[in-house]
Amino acid sequence: MNTIRTKICGITRPEDALAAAELGADAIGLVFYAKSKRAVSIEQAQAVVKNLPPFVSVVALFVNENEQTIREILRQMPIDVIQFHGDEDDDFCRRFDRPYLKAVRVQSAADIQTACAKFPNARALLFDAYHPTEYGGTGQSFDWTMLHGNIGKPWILAGGLTAENVAEAVKISGAAAVDVSGGVEISGGVKSREKMAAFIQAVKAV
Repeated sequence: MNTIRTKICGITRPEDALAAAELGADAIGLVFYAKSKRAVSIEQAQAVVKNLPPFVSVVALFVNENEQTIREILRQMPIDVIQFHGDEDDDFCRRFDRPYLKAVRVQSAADIQTACAKFPNARALLFDAYHPTEYGGTGQSFDWTMLHGNIGKPWILAGGLTAENVAEAVKISGAAAVDVSGGVEISGGVKSREKMAAFIQAVKAV
């Protein structure tokens, strides 16, 4: 029986991070992108991770951020993994001495194969729904059947996942890890313990 890994992204409150950890999330995501309704400052992010238990990974999400800002955040924060959601290339993503995830907005199966070639140093790819102007967190899903088969790199499924559809999404796509944000929220950046519990329970039941 395979264990599906779960990341709760867009955490803005310490109590939500603790709840996610208590419920069994493997990672939490912090959004350092000012245009996002889930954006956090360094001070907010420090408060979020301050009391996290061991072995819960902290992922920092950036969208077309400059190198200096990223380095400053890494200097002030215990970040385990970086997630790039913009137009960054592999050379930029690998500069920061952290494993990195590269988000890919999927329109076709070709996007999946192209990403594998373009980001050889990514720890994993994160496949999300395509949106012409938004960089993730849209609540939209895509055709999960495009992911079934040998992709050639570790990957994570994101995009419109909820407690109601995540089991089906995993079965159709073959995902070994899932990423949820809006699907477990009361409002932008405010998580629901009940929704997180239902989501993680659904994942574990697959």
